[in-house]
Order: sequence, then structure tokens, then C-alpha cells
Amino acid sequence: MKEQSYIAWRDEKIAELLSRSSYDFQDLCDIVTILRGEGGCPWDIEQDHHSIRKGMIEECYEVVEAIDRDDTALLREELGDVLLQIVFHSDMEKDAGHFNITDVANDECVKMIHRHPHVFGQVK
Repeated sequence: MKEQSYIAWRDEKIAELLSRSSYDFQDLCDIVTILRGEGGCPWDIEQDHHSIRKGMIEECYEVVEAIDRDDTALLREELGDVLLQIVFHSDMEKDAGHFNITDVANDECVKMIHRHPHVFGQVK
């Protein structure tokens, strides 16, 4: 995305996000792009995989804690935090030109289909 077109997209997207009261997965991806992009959050911009790896571990433990407590509200929140970590790492790789969140989802779908031939095909 060229600098000028990114800034126009960002400003339009921020206005749109602020006008709404509910969001979807693409909105989360866009928010991470905005936070990590020009004019975004200095902390988010300077992060790399190594600097946020501890966050991934902590969020996974918090998901497990919510499961152990049978606390569905907390589980929902903590799953969102893990999802943010996945989107954040994927956004870094998108910027590096390696892969994006759609590639991650595609690869997982392929893996699940191949691991479940009894559901998605003939059992051999």
C-alpha cells in the first residue's frame, strides 16, 4: 500500500470503526494494521516476534485458567487475547512479505481437512 493511499485508508477506517459498536475479525486485523502502521502506536510499531513471545505464552496460560475455572466470560476474553497475538504475529510477517493471516487460516484448514478424511473424504 503506497504511503498516501495507506493514510487515506487509515483515516477512513478509523472514522468507520469509531462510528460502530460491534466489530468482526477483519476489523481486528485492520486495527492491528493501524496500530503497527504509520501514525500508529509507537509501542506496537517497535515490537517483533521475540519481544512479544512472552505475551503469547501468558495469554495461552490465561485461556487454560479460564477453562479450569469453567468461566465462559473469561474464556471468551482470553481467547480474544490469544487471537490478537496471532493477528499481531501474522501482521509482522505480512509486512515482511512472508505470509498473512489468510495464509495462516488456509494452512490450518488444509491441515484439518487432511487430518479428518473420515469427515471430508473417504477413509483409507
